[in-house]
Amino acid sequence: MYTGIDIGGTKCAVILGDENAAIVDKIKFDTTTVDETYKRIVDAVRALGAGEAIGISCGGPLDAKNGVILSPPNLPGWDDVHIVELLEHAFGVPAYLKNDADACALAEWQHGAGKGCDNMVFMTFGTGLGAGLILNGRLYTGASDAAGEAGHIRLSRLGPVGYGKPGSFEGFCSGGGIKQIGQMFARAKFQMGARVSYCESPAELDGITAKTIADCAKQGQEDAREVYAFCGKMLGMGLSVLIDILNPERIVLGSIFQRCEELLRPSMEAVVRAECLAATAGACTIVPAALGDSIGDVAALTIAMMGDG
Repeated sequence: MYTGIDIGGTKCAVILGDENAAIVDKIKFDTTTVDETYKRIVDAVRALGAGEAIGISCGGPLDAKNGVILSPPNLPGWDDVHIVELLEHAFGVPAYLKNDADACALAEWQHGAGKGCDNMVFMTFGTGLGAGLILNGRLYTGASDAAGEAGHIRLSRLGPVGYGKPGSFEGFCSGGGIKQIGQMFARAKFQMGARVSYCESPAELDGITAKTIADCAKQGQEDAREVYAFCGKMLGMGLSVLIDILNPERIVLGSIFQRCEELLRPSMEAVVRAECLAATAGACTIVPAALGDSIGDVAALTIAMMGDG
């Protein structure tokens, strides 16, 4: 048996799984202060029983090599937390830490849509946009453990803000980015006296979400479909950069792409065909993540199983 710990900005999970990363048992709880959350993690591991090793998935920045969480923006107060050392001391088994994008890349590579690939890119495409890179059959983390921060790539001089940068890949391709695109399109229509399917009036612009736009788009509302088509276009622009530079055989897209593939794929593929070298585009398939809502659990268990490999 193996133990996985998935530390998120609002929720944590401790998972017990077998050697195939199948979930045997699981305990979930809210993420709060460092001390309180760490205590609940320890209590949960004791309740489930510590496995042969512990894998920890957490948003960055972090120092995976030394097992330290370094002030992630979605975890206020989690500053210089030596989580690996603490857990190894508490349970006497090896523990390993990876950022969540790398952890999910390993999970999809070993157990999901990237199985059988030597060169694969996994992208989170949810609240934010990050990438995990499997290159030549190994996880690639870079010189300072920061490889894969694709969300920070600037795609346009101006545009929605993501990762603290207007016009960034994350600004265009994330839940918050789709909201910003939807607001921009809606404002233009309201100024022209037009109706907007996903927003009743200018006073309700702040209530727009990626989901409300997607719901209208899936019902056939053309203005909502335009928002996702534009996001798909920018997704294609960002992926084209990665395809030409990294030459992967597969790109696996999580979260929003899993749920809205039919809204994003046509415009995404049109841009990839236009922008990429024929050889790199022809070698790469773009697919939704296969592990669905269980990806965070499987990711943490995969870290425990693979260790530093």
